[in-house]
This record gives sequence, structure tokens and C-alpha cells, in this order.
Amino acid sequence: MGLRSEKRRHEETHVSAFPDEVLENVLAFVKSHKDRSSASLVCKHWYEVERWSRNSVFIGNCYSLSPEILVKRFPNIRSITLKGKPRFYDFNLVPPDWGADVHSWLVVLAKAYPFLEELRLKRMTVEDESLEFLGQSFPNFKALSLVSCDGFSTDGLAAIASSCRNLEELDLQENGIKDYGGHWLSCFPESFTSMVALNFANLNSEVNFDALERLVTRCKSLKVLKLNRSVSLEQLQRLLVRAPQLTELGTGSFSQDLSLKQYSELEQAFSNCKSIHTLSGLWEVTSLYLPTIYPVCSNLKFLNLSYAGLRSPELARLLESCPNLQCLWVLDTVGDKGLEAVASSCPNLKELRVFPADPHDFDAGGVTEAGLVAVSRGCPTINYILYFCRRMTNEAVSTVAINCPGFTHFRLCILNPYQPDHLTHEPMDEAFGSVARYCPMLQRLSISGLLTDRAFELIGMHAKKLEALSVAFAGSTESGLEYVLRGCLKLRKLEVRDCSFGNASLMSGIERYESMRSLWMSACNVTMSACRCLARERPRLNVEVIREEEGDGTKAEKVYVYRSVAGPRKDCPPFVRTL
Repeated sequence: MGLRSEKRRHEETHVSAFPDEVLENVLAFVKSHKDRSSASLVCKHWYEVERWSRNSVFIGNCYSLSPEILVKRFPNIRSITLKGKPRFYDFNLVPPDWGADVHSWLVVLAKAYPFLEELRLKRMTVEDESLEFLGQSFPNFKALSLVSCDGFSTDGLAAIASSCRNLEELDLQENGIKDYGGHWLSCFPESFTSMVALNFANLNSEVNFDALERLVTRCKSLKVLKLNRSVSLEQLQRLLVRAPQLTELGTGSFSQDLSLKQYSELEQAFSNCKSIHTLSGLWEVTSLYLPTIYPVCSNLKFLNLSYAGLRSPELARLLESCPNLQCLWVLDTVGDKGLEAVASSCPNLKELRVFPADPHDFDAGGVTEAGLVAVSRGCPTINYILYFCRRMTNEAVSTVAINCPGFTHFRLCILNPYQPDHLTHEPMDEAFGSVARYCPMLQRLSISGLLTDRAFELIGMHAKKLEALSVAFAGSTESGLEYVLRGCLKLRKLEVRDCSFGNASLMSGIERYESMRSLWMSACNVTMSACRCLARERPRLNVEVIREEEGDGTKAEKVYVYRSVAGPRKDCPPFVRTL
């Protein structure tokens, strides 16, 4: 025993022989938070060097630790990414006042990190008071990103504009904002020139265009500008003239009537923007005005048409000018013919997302298995797909998996619950089993349609690198989740809704949950007694039950389980019960 201890000490001394400066320079090239965390486990010396040299941190759940623990662990953080509510908040399955208020974090961060430069929040509650506090507490603050957050208004944005004199990035995406108008843009001081990225695409009100135009003109380093739909084509043209250096552009509405002169001026403005590689927006674009963007298409790598209801002929003509496209988002209005155009024009495509124009219209045409197969044949290096459709076949998905073995993300959403293979009427088990079998790098999988335990057995057998699994309207017995939890040892997030799984499924993961980030189960057959048992057996887990207004008190309608070093949270609303 003594010899082994001496050997470990000798090895640790040997590993620790690097001078601190050398080790810090080496770690500076390690960008992955996961890899840096692994480095900190090598020995005490590496732990200390990594601790003091870390300047950015990612926190996937704001309740997995406290801000006090964070600042004690890392003294020199300048950039923080923080996520709050469960992902199903985006689907209205989590009440808006569930929690994840950022203010308590800001109070602690302001004392420990007055030098903080970046804050990136997702699904957090952010009130105007918090934005005002942020602007006053961090004098060198440079970047604020709010994604799917709520609680604030444009008055809070005005406070940021007034106080953050060194702001370089303001990114607002899909937030629940109280929109009082575009006056906040006029709150940037006339001396303010540092903006590099500005995204306010999801605001609804008219903007103060004069203030926006002055801001764009002053900020010579502006690279990213994403506008809301209130910005007209004429105004867009004026902005492009003043910012030809843009690399990412989100346009306003394309529904304005233009004179021949205005049309020519807009086309020329796009022609002068030689560096644009990302284009989004294009609300209500028509075939009449689509050619105005052709001049920038040859350089495009990312084209987001998820707000433009294009048909297949329009998409086909557009994609002929986009030979270097790597990422494409479209609505299912493009149909299978539109996806055939993707296959023939975009051989280097890496990511495709097809969203439903109307997810509640089950009689709509949309896209089918034919479009998916066409893309797999024409885009063999694709590695990310999100595909909403109303029908699918096992054979088609198997063909896609064989054609494109490099998938890391495969999210197939069949909108009709419990939909079988529409040709054979068999369950969709072999489809997702094929993805698990033929795509060895698979990290994220969303499954849907009629599924039995066979699908989960195949996933557990083959998807050895799977980190996130989303399941809806599936399963035949309690064994399904057990197959996954036993076989997918790298699983970090498991989301299950509207399934037959119950107490046995919940308890089958009792050995795994402490190594995962979270488990979500809703509209399943889980009882309060099973949740209490899990909490009792694993006290380091937070087991939370969101209670419904009605019910007999025995069924746990929505269960959220996550690991935490901070213990049960102290801000639970009355409808959340922590066990």
C-alpha cells in the first residue's frame, strides 16, 4: 500500500513539473469546458493553474450550483453562459414563474467579478431592474446575449444602451419582451462606436430608424446586424450603404412596393456587401424581390429562410446561386421538390432544419420521406438535421443513415402522434435503430412516431456516444428507458413526455442520474411515491415535481431531476414541490 502511494506521489510530481506560465499557455489553447475540467483532475497543481487561468464558464443549469460556489472555484471569470428553465419551457409545459431569476446571480457576480465582460443567458428570468444593475455594476461589460428569456422590457434595453459604454454585442433571440417601442435605440450615446453585433429581430414594434441609422453609421466595426420586420426595404438599403463591412445580416420585411429605382439601389447595396456569409429574416419575401439578394449568395454559408414561406421553384432558383452553403433553415412549404433542389445545389451542406409552417394543420402537405432521402443522396457530409414531417418510413430513414453516417444530431419530429410507417404500418423502430447503428458519432437524437421497446433496445445497443435523447408519444413497456440508461453511458440529458413509462422506468436510472445533467418526465405514469423514493435514495439530486391544479395528489405530472452541489433551491414557487 505504501509503495503504491509513493508511486502516485512520484507520478503527480512528474506531471506537475511544468512551470505555471507554460501550463497556462497550454491551457489557453483548450477551448472546450469539458476538456478543461478534465485537465483540472490531473493533479492538485493542474487544478490550481486551471482554476486561476479559467476566464469563461458554461453552466447548463443555474440550480446545479450557486453563484457563491462559482466565484470561490474560479476567481478570474470574464465570460459566463448560464441556462435556467428546462427546455420544455419553450413548449409552454413549464409555467413562466417557475424560477431561474438572474438577479441573485448578478449581486454575487458584481462583488466577485467587477471585470466581467460577457453574459449569455438562456431561458432565464431577467427583469428591467436586473438589466439596470448589470449596466451599473460592470464598467467594462462588452457582450449581452438573451435567448428565450422573459421578464424585461425595452426600458431594460434602454438602461443597457445608456450604461454599457463599451458594449460590443447585444443579441436578443426569441425572448418574451414587453415591447414599448424603439426608443431604446436612441439611448446609445452619440459617442458610442464599439458595437460589433446587434440583433433585435424578435422585437415587434417600429424602431427609431434615425437613431438606428446613426448608430450603424458610427460603429465602423459592426459585423452582425439582424433587424426586425418593421424595417422596410428602403431603410434596409440605407443601412447597407452605411455598413458594407457586414458579415451577418438579418433583413427586415420584404413586402414593400419598390419603384424601379429603389429596386436597383437595393440590388446595388447588396452587391457592395462582399463579406456577408450569413443571411436571415426575409419576412414575406416574394419572387419579385428575391433576386435582389443574389449578389451575396455566392459567399453564403448560412441561409435562414424560416420566416420566408418560399415554394419549391423560388427556393430552387435561389439555391442555384448558393454553391457554398453549409447550413440551411426552411419552412416545409418548400415541399419535397424544394429539398430535391437542396440536394442538387448544396453538396457541402452540413446542417438542415425544416420547420412546419403550421404544426397544427395535420392535412397540410409539407415534406415527406422523399425529400429527406433526396437530401441524403445529394449532401453526403450532412451531420445535423431537424425535420418536421407528417409521415415517414423505416426504409427511408435507414437509407438516410447509410448515406450519411456522419450525423451527430438527428431530430426527426413526426407531427402525428403514434404515426407508424405509412407504407408498411409497422412501428418506426428500425428507422431510429438504423440511425443508432450506422451513425457512430451520434450525440443528440429526437425520436417520434409509433415506437416499441425495440427502438430503445437498438438505441441502447448502438448509440454509445449519445448525450441527449428526446422521446415523445412512445414506448410499450417499462423496459424501454432501461435499455437506454443501461447502454448509453454518455447520456447527459433525457427528456420524456406523453409516454407510457412509469415508476419502474424512473427508478431504472437511479444509478445514472448523478452523472447526468437532467431528466424530464411529463404526462407519464410516474407517482409521487416513486419520486420520494428516488429523492431518498439519491439525496444529492434535486427531485422537483410541478403540481397541476387538479389531480388526486398521487400522480407526478411533471418531474424534473437534476444534479446539484448547492442542494435544494430556495426560490421554489408554490406549484413546485422539492422532494
